[in-house]
Amino acid sequence: MPFELPATNWQSVQNLPGILPTRQRRSQETTVALLEAGAEALRGCPFDELSINDLCAKVGATIGAFYGRFESKDAFFNAMVELMVRQCLIAIDTALADEAIADATLSDLCRQIVGVVVHAIHHHEGVLRAAMQYKTTHPSRWGKVRDTAHAIREVSAPLLLARMGHGRTAAKTRTIGFAFQLVFGTLINGIPNQPRPVAVEDEEMVERLSLAMFLLLDHEARAGKK
Repeated sequence: MPFELPATNWQSVQNLPGILPTRQRRSQETTVALLEAGAEALRGCPFDELSINDLCAKVGATIGAFYGRFESKDAFFNAMVELMVRQCLIAIDTALADEAIADATLSDLCRQIVGVVVHAIHHHEGVLRAAMQYKTTHPSRWGKVRDTAHAIREVSAPLLLARMGHGRTAAKTRTIGFAFQLVFGTLINGIPNQPRPVAVEDEEMVERLSLAMFLLLDHEARAGKK
């Protein structure tokens, strides 16, 4: 996919909640490596089964080094969730600020937005699955996911509305909301459920969801012209 999420580096993680401060470069690099390794490990196991020993061995750190950087295992996961949120929001802001967006058609804009969302969800699939699994016991984690989806919709809506013509703003805004509900619902449902006809990581997912969004919005735009 042609969409790139922001790089994970010390500048992007140093003020995340639960991360203990450090000025040593190697310590900073270890913090970043642990966050990346943790997110990757969660693709294959629930958070409760995530072994800190194995995680540290993978990046060449000690258990003491882990707890010298994170207040607790829960704080470590909270940092991963917060990092995911920030990267997703930066990615959509960057995509929508691109100069090419000014000349994009409704179809092109749907493709751009959905492409960013699909890529971000696939990249953070393990963290999302863990947040989903524990949303009853740790509702604030899933609340951050929900709030991020809302923020993406809010920043995208004005650009979509501008391409749907004048008038009937309330009806068009409602349709935009439903289109995002369809996109996020399909992607989130696809994470824990196997088998599936189209996987989150398939380029076909972008094509189908962007087409679905476009058809919904185009139909609503045309409804006011009849």
